Amino acid sequence: MQVDLVVKNARIPFGEETILCDILVNNEKIVGFIEDSGCIQRGNEIDAEGFLTLPGCIDSHVHFMDPGFCHRETFLSGTSAAAAGGVTTVIDMPCCSIPSVRDVDSMMNKIAAIDGQAMVDYALWGGVTGEDVRQGKLDNVQKQADEGVVGFKAYMTPSVPSYPRSNDAELLEIFKVVAETGLPLGVHTENYTICDYFVNKLREEGRMDSVAWAEARMELAEKSAIELCISFAEYSGARMHVVHMSTGVGAKLIEAGKMRGIDVTAETCPHYLVLNAEESMGKWGSFAKIAPPLRTVNDNEILWEKLRNGAVDFVATDHAPYEIASEKTAEGMTIWNSFPGIPGVETIVPIMVSEGLNKGRIGLKRLVEVLSENPAKHYGLYPKKGSMAIGADADFTIIDCDAEWIYDSKSMHSMAQYSPFDGMKFKGKVMKTVVRGTVVYDRGKLIGSAGYGKFIRRQNIRQLDRTLTL
Repeated sequence: MQVDLVVKNARIPFGEETILCDILVNNEKIVGFIEDSGCIQRGNEIDAEGFLTLPGCIDSHVHFMDPGFCHRETFLSGTSAAAAGGVTTVIDMPCCSIPSVRDVDSMMNKIAAIDGQAMVDYALWGGVTGEDVRQGKLDNVQKQADEGVVGFKAYMTPSVPSYPRSNDAELLEIFKVVAETGLPLGVHTENYTICDYFVNKLREEGRMDSVAWAEARMELAEKSAIELCISFAEYSGARMHVVHMSTGVGAKLIEAGKMRGIDVTAETCPHYLVLNAEESMGKWGSFAKIAPPLRTVNDNEILWEKLRNGAVDFVATDHAPYEIASEKTAEGMTIWNSFPGIPGVETIVPIMVSEGLNKGRIGLKRLVEVLSENPAKHYGLYPKKGSMAIGADADFTIIDCDAEWIYDSKSMHSMAQYSPFDGMKFKGKVMKTVVRGTVVYDRGKLIGSAGYGKFIRRQNIRQLDRTLTL
């Protein structure tokens, strides 16, 4: 027997246990597993050295800013950061590019602009806004779905000027039209009037401390928005997905919705699992400013619990980098007018291994689900992505779970060069990142080629199991 590639000494997950084996790869696909591949002829070989070898990890929520905002990030720099962080597939948001992706023409414009840059594979979100409702352009939703987007993004609070927020009535219309596609509707769930009023109130009162940002965009803003969206999902039959959920009460609402049989799902982010506003915003100021804001230690604990029991379905980063000199620390900038966003695609895997698996907050089986399997299923990429089944793409994230190291944001591959995780000690480090049988990152070095990463159309429509472990 002859194969293109053998991945030797791979410790692959099998439930909560691991199996040491060799993985056989042909034509960029997994074709078999064998205890000893000594008798197998191979064109190439990768030694996994006995390290944990996960099905390629997925970051399903990134803003790579290209085209249009390339002073913040390019698709090359963003996917380079993904490769260095063990992420083999990213799903890019529709809003932070010019033009924003809200129809097939803008989608094709984006694909043309980023073609030849990607280091890892990528899929795309589709877009729909309140402006599309007002202008009678909701027919663009199904057209984008037909071209292979994985879901649709809507904002209840303002995003960039080219991607207007939706008011409640407009959002309900969006729910109804997206329901017809069978795809998930990802909603930025913060109540606009609450956020806007209290941001202005605290600013006028003279609050200039960083934590005031979190106080103004309070827990109630997310809670009330999620409650409304659950009602809209129940009414319309749409698959409502809460992106970047920050609160424990939000997780409990999603859990209750699932128990009632409503099709609701949620992601949280590593920063909402391990950081809190008082400490991190007090230390980092605008470099820890995001929307929704960081919350409390209690929220951290509840989100871990709900991630563990299935109420929260998976993790993503909301990777949203900004230029430090002009958008974070420019003269006259305060916590109120600096731009809200942090990079994250390079740290999602180390954080989930270090703070999740190695500290016993989640087990190995759940780690695979929240980093690989569930986002792939939810967005219609499974089993091509997020799987170690025969016939799946040969994407692997190879991790030394015992390696201890200190994160330095100045060494990151994102153009942003800042992070509220700067100086954090991790246990668990990505050794190699393999995309369709090709090593793109190896022990601190990017060795992939720009343009190797491919656009991946949605493969199918699949819904996650709502089973909870209570």
